[in-house]
Amino acid sequence: MVDENRHDVLTDRVYEAVKAMVMDHEIEPGTRMSIDGLARRLDVSATPVREALVRLESDGLVVKRPNAGYRATDLLDPEALKDLFEMRLLLEPRAASLAAENADDEDLRQLRSIVEEMRRHPETGAKYSAYRQFALLDQDFHDALAYAAGRPLLAEAVTRLHAHLHMFRLNSAPGAAEPTIDEHERIVDAVAHRNPEKAAVAMAAHLRSSRVRHRPHAPSPRPARRTGAARG
Repeated sequence: MVDENRHDVLTDRVYEAVKAMVMDHEIEPGTRMSIDGLARRLDVSATPVREALVRLESDGLVVKRPNAGYRATDLLDPEALKDLFEMRLLLEPRAASLAAENADDEDLRQLRSIVEEMRRHPETGAKYSAYRQFALLDQDFHDALAYAAGRPLLAEAVTRLHAHLHMFRLNSAPGAAEPTIDEHERIVDAVAHRNPEKAAVAMAAHLRSSRVRHRPHAPSPRPARRTGAARG
């Protein structure tokens, strides 16, 4: 069991390390990713790298092609990002409205707990390492709210949309944490007061503001030495 736990911890560490390289464009979109090269770079065996790449493939950040190995996915265009936010605007205000009708006390405790945790991790910025924890908590908030709606299919659709956000390599501008948290609190307050219309309006306003605050990473040139380990 101890060895299993160590293996899981190592795989998680490698997953986060490679994900950061992709999100920050140390491995640029479209670049081939060598398992052996990444293993050397991270000073680990090939096994956790291979497992990390499988997870990143499910995140939509890498693709595997027959006889060609893995490569970082191409950066999706602004039109696709616009479509994604339009879908969120169709689904998430409805989820917030239903949550105001159906959320129980435990749902509300969970939502408030996530908001408080976000206040303890208010880091935002251009680098994935800076905004990772805050972004995970943000996703937890939206997922928890969707499940509080009491409509499992709606909640699953919302969760899938959030998973797609990785593919845009979004980052968060410094200072984005405070308005995000304030907007989340307005949503929770509307849900707690059982006001479906106000909850829907608060969620729609939050999503529109979030779209402005977040932007895809713009690829920047990297010295050959930085990408060479990924290519092997």
